[in-house]
Formats: sequence, C-alpha cells, structure tokens
Amino acid sequence: MEARYRISELAKLAKCQVVTVRYYEKEGLLPEPGRSEGNFRLYEQKHLERLLFIRRCRSLDMTLEEIRSLLQVQEKPADGCRSVNELLEEHIDHVVERIQELQNLEAELRSLLCLCDNNRKTADCGILKGLGKAELSGEKTKARRTHLKGVHRTGKKLPG
Repeated sequence: MEARYRISELAKLAKCQVVTVRYYEKEGLLPEPGRSEGNFRLYEQKHLERLLFIRRCRSLDMTLEEIRSLLQVQEKPADGCRSVNELLEEHIDHVVERIQELQNLEAELRSLLCLCDNNRKTADCGILKGLGKAELSGEKTKARRTHLKGVHRTGKKLPG
C-alpha cells in the first residue's frame, strides 16, 4: 500500500507550512487529496512530488501561472518541450531585468549614503533631505516596487 500523509506530515516532508499546502490546493496546483474516515486530508506520494516541484519552481521565482503552465505540459509527456524552453527563456529575461533594477536601486541607495556622514545632527542629515527631495519617475518607481515584491509579471500561458 502506498504511503499516505496527513497535511502536517506532507508539509514537513516538503519543508513548508500547512497553510502553503492549502494555498496550492486552493490555487488548483495540487490535486485534492482523499479523505480519511475522520475527514482528514490524506495525501499520496504524487502530492509530495508535485509539492516539491512547485516549491522548486517558486524557489526559482516562477509565478503561479508559470508553474501552472509547466504542470499542464508535464501532464502530456509525449508532447515536445519547446514551450517549456520558451517559458524558461522568458523567465530568464525577467530575472536579468530584475538584476538591472536591483543594481540601479543599489546605486541610488549608495548615492544617498554619500549625502551624509555620521557627525551631523538629524536636522542636517543629507540622507533624510535627499529622501525628501528625490523625485523619481512615477512609472519607474512603481515598476521597481512591484519587482522587488516579487510580483514582477504575469506568467505566460503555454499552449495545450
């Protein structure tokens, strides 16, 4: 008989929290598990494997939509993997873009740091004054905030 896990056991094996498992279920990334006579969720090895796949994708900063697309392709093992390569190439482009944005952010923070030394009073702090006067283009600032929160794009749906 195949191993069956309660949700807490599954979460522990996947090194995540129970709420994460429930979230992926709610999002349709994890199939609904069977239930015990006591109405506890009972997960199988396939759930653990899929959860580990999802967690690995998330560790690579893939969106839920990208993961959903990969899972759909994975369910058709006889099909070609061109769409997987395209998805990954697009994801790499976004990573490169984020790296550039983070480097720009670092440069901006370093330039602020140069506006002050430790020997000034707060009233004369160049950093605080610089933060109060700095005007960045609204669109660029909005994009940077969005990227830094990890909600940097919508995933591309794969065909099929």
